[in-house]
Amino acid sequence: MTSLRQRMTEDMQVRNLALNTQTCYVQQVSLFARHFNKSPELLGPEDIRAYQVHLTNEKKLAPGSVLIAVAALRFLYKVSLKKNWSFEDVIPAPKKPQKLPVVLSPEEILHFLSCVGNTRHRAILTTCYARAAHLRSHSLEAHRYRQSAHGHPCRPRQRPERSLPDAVAQIAGDASQLLSGRAAQRLAVRGRCERSANQQKFRRTGVPEDSATLWHP
Repeated sequence: MTSLRQRMTEDMQVRNLALNTQTCYVQQVSLFARHFNKSPELLGPEDIRAYQVHLTNEKKLAPGSVLIAVAALRFLYKVSLKKNWSFEDVIPAPKKPQKLPVVLSPEEILHFLSCVGNTRHRAILTTCYARAAHLRSHSLEAHRYRQSAHGHPCRPRQRPERSLPDAVAQIAGDASQLLSGRAAQRLAVRGRCERSANQQKFRRTGVPEDSATLWHP
């Protein structure tokens, strides 16, 4: 083990970095040194820039992988070698691309809800999505209003086969039907239970079911 590697390892241990982080940093610095076949002590900002270009353009690494190498080199030169550089400029970190979440179309949402077998679960999911879609629709309309109020042209948008408000109305209607159907089913079950209880009471006591409504002298 070289003296520089030993020093860097001890610096990481003193700062209580995770063992996986220590192993990764040492590996990245080793790859950096082998690329130039020189000790990192003999390499400077131009070499670091050339190495980053190599990782990005030749090896086609993802920004996250390049970011690991950047973190290791920053630690080496800032902590172990104590270089008084502007590290944001000398060893810039790549910007991670922001990935937008996948948004299902109204048709895909309706198909998903129709595949839920349990009536109660389908009603819950339908109600939640109808509420979320309703809020999303209002948020989009408010955003377009603010853009037009400030003189910013709104981007033309492709109109789907079914508009969002129509899909929301259908989903909300489906939820209402599901919930009302469950309520009617509960009432029917409750009615059958009450009739069964009254019949059992009549067999035990001989008192008719409607005797509670009779007038007594």
